[in-house]
Amino acid sequence: MVEDLQTGRDTATEETTRALSSDESSSGSIPGIERASRLSLAAALAVSSALAACGGGGGGGSSGAAFLGAGGANGNSTSTQVDAGSLTALQNTPTAGTYIYTTAKSDDEAARFLLQAQFSATEADIAAVRTKGYLPWLGEQVDMAPSQTGWQWIASKPANTVFTDNMIWNQLMTSPDGFRKRMAMVFTEIFVVSANDIGSSWPDLMMAQYWDTVVAGVTTNFRKLLEDITLNPAMGFYLNTRGNQKENSSGRQPDENYGREVMQLMTLGLYQLNADGSIKRAADGTPLDTYTQDDVTNIARIFTGYDLDIKTAEQNAYMPPGQTYTIESNQWTTRPMALKEANHSTMASNFLGATVTAGTKGAPALKTALDTLANHPNTAPFICKQLIERLITSNPSQAYIARVAAVFVDNGAGVRGDMKSVFAAVLLDNEARSPAGLTDPGFGRLREPMLRLVQWARSFGVTSVKGNWKVDNTSDAAGKLGQSPLRSPSVFNFFRPGYVPPSTALASEGKVAPEFQLVNETSVGGYLNYMQGILQNGYDTKDVVASYAVEKTLVFDAAALVRRLNLVMCANQLSAATVALITNALATPVIPPGSTNDTLKNNRIWAAILMVLASPEYLIQK
Repeated sequence: MVEDLQTGRDTATEETTRALSSDESSSGSIPGIERASRLSLAAALAVSSALAACGGGGGGGSSGAAFLGAGGANGNSTSTQVDAGSLTALQNTPTAGTYIYTTAKSDDEAARFLLQAQFSATEADIAAVRTKGYLPWLGEQVDMAPSQTGWQWIASKPANTVFTDNMIWNQLMTSPDGFRKRMAMVFTEIFVVSANDIGSSWPDLMMAQYWDTVVAGVTTNFRKLLEDITLNPAMGFYLNTRGNQKENSSGRQPDENYGREVMQLMTLGLYQLNADGSIKRAADGTPLDTYTQDDVTNIARIFTGYDLDIKTAEQNAYMPPGQTYTIESNQWTTRPMALKEANHSTMASNFLGATVTAGTKGAPALKTALDTLANHPNTAPFICKQLIERLITSNPSQAYIARVAAVFVDNGAGVRGDMKSVFAAVLLDNEARSPAGLTDPGFGRLREPMLRLVQWARSFGVTSVKGNWKVDNTSDAAGKLGQSPLRSPSVFNFFRPGYVPPSTALASEGKVAPEFQLVNETSVGGYLNYMQGILQNGYDTKDVVASYAVEKTLVFDAAALVRRLNLVMCANQLSAATVALITNALATPVIPPGSTNDTLKNNRIWAAILMVLASPEYLIQK
């Protein structure tokens, strides 16, 4: 099966490369890319099939460790220095084990780590990781001063000139704290709020505040993040806690939407789990449910009484440009929803073994519910497995899950849910860092399309002269990426954690490949077509464009150009065969040393990058 898989990968890569290589066009188009954009259905399916056969996870490993930056358990320090004594103590706790891979011994290893820990791997980042080691580098990242928030960025622009999509792409493509933003992207796929379904007077600022909330959650505590998300106005709109009222004599009942989803998707999952993420089963093998409909009905009462916190003085205080009517000002979008006690249910609530007695007011009732969810034995393995899937591998070993979950339970300083320690445990575990994963056909994950675009922007110097970052909604699968940040099609994210591509080797092996729910012949062709145009033209009439500054210094040497792309885009994981195919495809036409023909030079750069973006070894991140 491995031989068949490799043949499929090589065939797909070779056909794509042949389609991309042709005589130079004087019109400025990428050589042969227009032909590649018309790849036959068979070719697209070959690429899709090769991808589907390559996802997955596995492998061994024997450690996990707790982690704190210089800020300690509360993360309050702004120092960029790492307290080595504290880190050593944490690594020696009973739950920590021993990390085998603490430093990058090569540029390849450093780039591999960076492409998991943030969005890109520049030469400067690679040098920093190699000099400092993995854990000290992470310490600096979590202690880095926060960059401009999404809300602040939108508010700094004239009204109605920038929107949610511009904000989030600007944040992802330009923020200096790439680690924090990459980890926040994981949260957006667990605590899902979609801009597709948000309606209010200030939808863009409300989505920006939601994004800022998950960014802050990267270096805080899971329990605090859960409360911040629960009371976030965008979540209130999305899952109906805004204006959710108690039962009445006319038969009205509390809306159960958030109560169900906070258990199913954000904390517990459907089935009871062991500490290693495996499912607990009854004697007959049936999975044991985590909660019942009674739990949903009862916990839904807790989430009543909350609404937007619009002060009296803020009502009718703003007139939109060009309009004659007034609306409330936007300050409420920066605040959590407020409790209106009269609308809160005071019925007794019994859920997940917890009891809220009749007559309990809203705030203590909410505390009981969130404490119960955050401390439930399912929460650590359920959340930690998803973090591993999003960052490292689709099918982590049970031992890997157990090690990270142990850090969630206790970061080594007696703190539960310390997210910066949990993220460090995910990234630094021996299973994540071991070179064994590079040759394990079951290890790794499919790079999500939106992450590929962000990597392009960060790797090749994308800027916006106007500063408005008019990068659009990229959700269309036929003509764009088939995915766009903060625009999940449903509360179940872009893909389900347990998705299995049908009729694949993964399915027969009982493995999952969540991101492959986005993959089909339409999305594969759409992705290639879209990137072909973006590489050349960027966005907003070439306002948001890449400089390709380093690539232009290498353009006369096709082999050197490919070597650079292989390192910064793939951590040198392109096979020798793929490197040869791409290098040979770029060899014609020859660009004479010192040539001033910008068309020839740009076409070579664009074609090289597109061929890497199309290669299976790039698309499967290991």
